Amino acid sequence: MKDLMGMMKKAQEFQQRAQEMQAEAAAHVVEGTAGAGMVTVTMTAKGDLQGLKIDPSLFKPDDAEIVEDLIVAAHADARRKGEDFMQQKMSEMTAGLPIPPGMKFPF
Repeated sequence: MKDLMGMMKKAQEFQQRAQEMQAEAAAHVVEGTAGAGMVTVTMTAKGDLQGLKIDPSLFKPDDAEIVEDLIVAAHADARRKGEDFMQQKMSEMTAGLPIPPGMKFPF
């Protein structure tokens, strides 16, 4: 019974830390770039797009497809950085907990 109470307490602590991490991820801003800085995407670590900057030299009618590809690449770069941040925070949060390798949480 003592083990069950200890597990319940750990679960509650884990839930609290998970909520804190969600709030931190919503506030943590990452920036992704593409095209040697010609396109920059700013987003939260949770993946919410905050801003987009495009170098004016890219606005030529024939270059629309290039600009679209650079936006996608910059967004992917920012998303990857946000995922890295979240993974680091999860590692810190779950240190010492008996969690199976590769287990992912829904946040």
